[in-house]
Amino acid sequence: MNSRLKQELIQNGIEFTDRQLYQIEQFSSILQEWNRTHNLTGAKNIPDIEKNILDSLVPYTFIEKPNSILDVGTGAGFPGLLLAIAYPNSKTILCEPRNKRASFLKYVAMEIGLENVKVVKKRVEEYHVDEPFELISSRAVTNTKMLLEITDHLQDEDTRFLFYKGEQLFEELEVVDSPIYYDIIEKNRRNYLYIKG
Repeated sequence: MNSRLKQELIQNGIEFTDRQLYQIEQFSSILQEWNRTHNLTGAKNIPDIEKNILDSLVPYTFIEKPNSILDVGTGAGFPGLLLAIAYPNSKTILCEPRNKRASFLKYVAMEIGLENVKVVKKRVEEYHVDEPFELISSRAVTNTKMLLEITDHLQDEDTRFLFYKGEQLFEELEVVDSPIYYDIIEKNRRNYLYIKG
């Protein structure tokens, strides 16, 4: 694994097994390869991909370990695929409606041996399960109020939420109708919104 990324992970309090580090490295290289022809993400080179990897994994240091994860609009894998690597025993659903991205996610999950991952090629509003998720995550999909509403049928009172946000977060929170209990962790110009019910 790239020693620079490994060092950055360690500096941020993130220590993984050799297998997890290998999976991250394989993910980076497969994403760079696919991105040349399929334009999956704006991160075109390994340093940019690694920034997105670190951004996806920072919450590993402050969230409770979930038994199940739903990632809404996973795109090129950020953050859902990285959370699946971080939590190999957590059932992880990557909900991605766009064909190219869903195909990429299925391919990379199989290629790097992520047995805990299932890719669902649907809009989250159209996805239904019997059991609510313990953690619902999302990055760059829509505003906080809308994310809470479109996942209403996939949550219960114990579901936690992890939303990767920018500066607009504080305005978004002002229009959320229901009372929520949350922490905002600011790191590397990112606001991580962790809602605990």
